[in-house]
Amino acid sequence: MEPLRPLDLAPDRFSRAGRAPYAVIDIGSNSVRIVVYDELGRAPFPRFNEKALCQLGDGLSRTGALAPEGVVRTLAAVRRYRAIADAMGVERIDTIATEAVRRANNGPALVDSIAEQTGLTVRVLSGDEEAHFAALGVIAGFYRPVGLVGDMGGGSLEVAEIDDDRVGDRRVSMPLGALPVRALLEGTAARERVDALLREGLPAGIASPNFYAVGGGWRALARVHLAATAAPVHAIHGYTVPVAEMRAFAKSVWRLPPAKIAALGGLPTRRAATLPAAALVLDRLLKRLQSERVVFSMLGVREGWLYAQLTDAERYLDPLVEGAQSFGLPFARVPGFATALTTWTATLFPNETAGERRLRVAACALSDYAWRDEAGVRAIESYRRLLHFPLIGLDHTERVFLAAVIHARYSGAADDPALAPAIGLLRPELRRRALILGRALQLGYRVSGSVPEILAAARLHIDDKVVRLLVNAAARVPESEVVTDRLRMLASAVGVRRTEIVEAG
Repeated sequence: MEPLRPLDLAPDRFSRAGRAPYAVIDIGSNSVRIVVYDELGRAPFPRFNEKALCQLGDGLSRTGALAPEGVVRTLAAVRRYRAIADAMGVERIDTIATEAVRRANNGPALVDSIAEQTGLTVRVLSGDEEAHFAALGVIAGFYRPVGLVGDMGGGSLEVAEIDDDRVGDRRVSMPLGALPVRALLEGTAARERVDALLREGLPAGIASPNFYAVGGGWRALARVHLAATAAPVHAIHGYTVPVAEMRAFAKSVWRLPPAKIAALGGLPTRRAATLPAAALVLDRLLKRLQSERVVFSMLGVREGWLYAQLTDAERYLDPLVEGAQSFGLPFARVPGFATALTTWTATLFPNETAGERRLRVAACALSDYAWRDEAGVRAIESYRRLLHFPLIGLDHTERVFLAAVIHARYSGAADDPALAPAIGLLRPELRRRALILGRALQLGYRVSGSVPEILAAARLHIDDKVVRLLVNAAARVPESEVVTDRLRMLASAVGVRRTEIVEAG
C-alpha cells in the first residue's frame, strides 16, 4: 500500500501578500546564474531568472586557473545580480560555486573579490556535495523518484543514486563537463576517452532503469529532440524518452558539423558550441548505466540547495499540490472553496490510489484560476496554459490530464479539436476520468455559488444507472435549469442518461 503524504490544501499559506522572495546565485564553470524565487518553499516559482555565459572554466585543465576574462565577467554579473536582488526586496541570497572555482588555483581569490565587491559569501561545493544537491533537486521536482541522477555542468559530471526522498551513498563527480569534453572533441578518440573516464569514475555495478538528466546542455538536447519529433507538449520537466531512442538521437547530434548544429530546431544559440559534448556524454553514460528511460529535469543543484534549507515537514509536502496551490489559490474567487471541492470529489473514483488523489487535489486547487478570463476562451486557454506552466512533480501524461480536467471544468467539449495533439498522450480511461472530474468541479461551482457551506450540504451519488445530486434542505438552494444542465453533463461523462436532484435529510 502506498504511504500517504499530506495533501491538505492550505489557502492561508498562499496569500500573495507577505511572501519574502529568496535568491540563489550559482557560479558554474560555464555560466553564472541568479534565480529569484517567490519564496523559500516546497514548490517556489522563479520570479527572475538570468544567466551570464562567463566561461570561468575555459582552459582550466591546461592552466590550472580561472580564465581572466571569465573572472571579470563573473564579478560584473554578481554585482548586477546583487543590485537586482536588493531592488526586488530579496531578504536572503545564497551564493554557491562548483567545479571551476573549487579546482582553480585562483578560485579563493575570486571568492574574496566577490565578498569585497558585493558582501556575498560564496559556498564552494565539493564534488560530493554537488552530486548530493543535484540529486536533492530531482527529489524536490518529482513524485517519489527512484533511479540515478546525472548532472552535466560546464566543468564536471555528477552521478548519484536516489530512492524516494533519500540520496544514496553511491555518488561521484567526474571531469566530464561541457568545456573539457568540448576540448576532447577537438582532438581524436573523444568517445574512447569519455568511456575511459566513465569506467574509472563510476562505482562498480551502478545501474537503474530510470535516469534523471540535469543540466543546461542536456536540457538543450531535450529541446532539440522535442522540436525534431514534433512533441505535443514542449515542457522540459518530466519529458521522458526511451533510452534506445535518446541514444540514437544523441549519436546523430554529436557527429554533426557545427553549421548543422547551429541550424537545429529548438536549440538556444548559446548552447550550439557545447551541444555535441552534451550529446556524446549522454550517449556513453546511458550505455554504461543500462537505463531504460531518460527523464529530463528542470531542477538541479540550485533547487536541491533550496530544498535542503527546508524543514523536514516542508520537504515531505507534495511538490505538485504545493505548486498548484501557489498558482491557483491566490487567483481564486474564494480560495477556501478548493478545500471543499476535495471533499466533494472524494467519492468519485472508488479505489483511488495516492498518485491519483494528488492529481485530483491539484485539480481542485487549480479549478478557479481562470475565472477572470472571457467565458468563451476559459476552457481552451486554461488547457494551453497548463500544458506548459512550470508545475513540478508530474510527467507529461499527468500534465495533460490536469489540463484536460480544467478544460472540462470550464465547459470544454470532450471532442474539442483544440485538445489535439496533446490529448493523445492519455489512454481512453484517463480521458474519461479527466472529463468526469472536470464536470464534477463544474457542477460543484454551479450548485454552490462557490460557497463552501452550501457545497458541504450537497453530495453526489453515482452508479451505473443514475447520477444523483443529494441536497440537504439546510442548503436552501432550489433546483435550477442551469444546475440540471450541469448534472446532465456529468452524467454524460459517466456514461449514464438518468439524473436526479433529491432533497436529502
